[in-house]
Amino acid sequence: MRLLLDTHAFLWWMDDSDLLDEHLRVEIANPNNDVYLSAVVIWEITIKTGLGKLSIPKNWYEKAYQEPFNQLSITHDHAYQVGTLPDIHRDPFDRFLIAQAQVEGLTLITKDTIIPKYNVSIL
Repeated sequence: MRLLLDTHAFLWWMDDSDLLDEHLRVEIANPNNDVYLSAVVIWEITIKTGLGKLSIPKNWYEKAYQEPFNQLSITHDHAYQVGTLPDIHRDPFDRFLIAQAQVEGLTLITKDTIIPKYNVSIL
């Protein structure tokens, strides 16, 4: 399976939080799955930390790259896809992750209740 982590799923993984369901934890850790971490997640964390809306350890970025996640950059196709999405979700970070999942054929790991309204595979 090819998985894309939503920002909260990534943070819960890094924090070893009980908020991340055990079956999702198993899928993320499964070496047969390709797990992707989007630049969008890094961007969202950086912005929210800078605005004081998120408090996480200062070494979070270094710790993130100790994980065996594949990096997913933002491409022109992703940016274009965001513009084709119906106006259901107002969060620009989530809209970008939806677009990336659609373009790349990834399954998005998320607890967001609005994202399933899009044509995107989720866990």
